[in-house]
Amino acid sequence: MIETRLGEFEEVILLLVGILGDDAYAFKMADEFESQTGRPVSIGAVHSTLDRLEGKGFLTSKMGNATAERGGRRKRIFTITALGKRVLKESMDFKVSLWKQYPAFAGKFNYGF
Repeated sequence: MIETRLGEFEEVILLLVGILGDDAYAFKMADEFESQTGRPVSIGAVHSTLDRLEGKGFLTSKMGNATAERGGRRKRIFTITALGKRVLKESMDFKVSLWKQYPAFAGKFNYGF
């Protein structure tokens, strides 16, 4: 079995970093997670996952500028690294290969990624 090195929640958070781009900070990711999945998530779970992904080398972070809307606090903005992109691609490829083998869906995939 191929090692994806990502849990499901880690994978979703990593994808959200890519989707949100310059708005990829913890609070926004928690909101987006809830919006996309319909499931609640704690900000602590998002923070710990972001830290873990950064520790694995899948993300980098930098401090953004302070904003009035945040009471002068700065946002920690995350960006996917080349390694993070590679791991996401490997994870997607592995899962798609499994779905293609499932008889109920075999032959029904047409991805042009």
